[in-house]
Amino acid sequence: MRLWIGLYLPQLPLEVFCPNWSSDSASVVLEQERVLALSPAARAAGAQAGMRRGGVLMLVPDAKLYERSVEREAEALHAVAMALLQYTPLVAQAEESTLLIDIGASLRLFGGIRALCRRIRANLRALGFTGSLSCAPTARGAWLLARHGGARVVQMDSLVRRLDRLPAALLPPARPFASWFEGIGCFNLGDMRRLPRPGLQRRCGRPLLDVLDAAYGMTPELFDWIEAPTTFRAKLELFDRIEHADALLFGAHRLLLQLTGWLCARQLAVERITLQLEHERGRVAMAPTEIDIALAEPTWRDEHLVRLLRERLGKVELVAPVIGLCLEALQVQPMAPPSDSLFPEPGGSEQDQLRMLELLVARLGPENVLQAAPQADYRPEHANAWVPVGKKIRPTEREAQMPPDVLSLPRPSWLLAKPIALLMRNHRPFYGSPLKLASTPERIEAGWWSQSQTRDYFIAEGQDHAHYWVYRERIVGSAQDSEPRWFLHGLFG
Repeated sequence: MRLWIGLYLPQLPLEVFCPNWSSDSASVVLEQERVLALSPAARAAGAQAGMRRGGVLMLVPDAKLYERSVEREAEALHAVAMALLQYTPLVAQAEESTLLIDIGASLRLFGGIRALCRRIRANLRALGFTGSLSCAPTARGAWLLARHGGARVVQMDSLVRRLDRLPAALLPPARPFASWFEGIGCFNLGDMRRLPRPGLQRRCGRPLLDVLDAAYGMTPELFDWIEAPTTFRAKLELFDRIEHADALLFGAHRLLLQLTGWLCARQLAVERITLQLEHERGRVAMAPTEIDIALAEPTWRDEHLVRLLRERLGKVELVAPVIGLCLEALQVQPMAPPSDSLFPEPGGSEQDQLRMLELLVARLGPENVLQAAPQADYRPEHANAWVPVGKKIRPTEREAQMPPDVLSLPRPSWLLAKPIALLMRNHRPFYGSPLKLASTPERIEAGWWSQSQTRDYFIAEGQDHAHYWVYRERIVGSAQDSEPRWFLHGLFG
């Protein structure tokens, strides 16, 4: 079944300039010196659509006036379309600030039409826009329902009944003939359908019949789908100078939603992103502040990226006010297929563990979250190095650094940074109590020249049944150095 969602943004000209237009004192957008859109405060003061600039200033002297920018409206509508690509690659831009989305193949994936509409509304709010949402079996039907306030219709019979009650002037080709339709008593689309088609075509032209037939599913519809670019780079101009980094998260979230849609459309996952905080331009221009985030696990979801950015922005001290944001995907790779495991991993999946590490890195800094990197050395204190958790250790390197398969004792979970010399009592090593050797020795001989070491390692047990990893130095000397010395090197859990 083919199903369409129509998304109409009636306040787009106002929201491009005024993010808080609903609570603003009075904001008005002008086109050719006449009012195109206005906030509720300006409407309450007496301003109306179509009014001239002078009339607005007479009624509302403190009104904020903006000239319409078709380019900025197109950019805003494109940003919404990019975010919606995460639900389907079939997104088309229609006339009058409307988007059409073919979601017939996406319903099961997102839990049905109601759940999908809720997600789209949430994304729209996060982007800072308000819209009218509709659903219909035809694209033009969804467009008409969205333009009339929004409705959700799944069956074709229900759509026909809904469309028949819509005003005739809602169709763009019918608007130039609105007075003629009123004169003959044709007030809705149902009345228009009952008119003789040859006469209607001679009077109003073929485009009116084409739009009417497309809305009722009588003719096929063709669209130019929005294509995601090969690389991602999105910018956002802020409405005010921001002096605290925490306040930038809302704007960054808008860019991340676009990134999510782009990744889903291109079937990619991002490994590294950078957010540039742009400062003043012109003669006092400053280089942008860059926030670089490298991910341990490639992702295409915005929730985890928002958490990481929140942590990073909370630690940034701005050197100057921020007037714009720029988000860029620096490293991407093909999206990994979903896991085919029947049962979830105990203690969380590997992706959950990697997300936790990324969150710790964002909160504590990369220099404070380390991972073990095996080294090609048999000496326990040199057999491992600690490197930042973001550094990639390839499996081939990890396997090449492992010693050959030899019979060895279990290794303790806690290796001391420096071995502790043990006392000898009754010819037995002593650590809180006499230690009893509980294993056969494991001899380790490694090192070069003056750094060479020869040790016999044992697992020892104390009277409290705690287990220790101890070793005996094989030293052959004279007098006081003739006896081997014992050291504690590790503790077992």
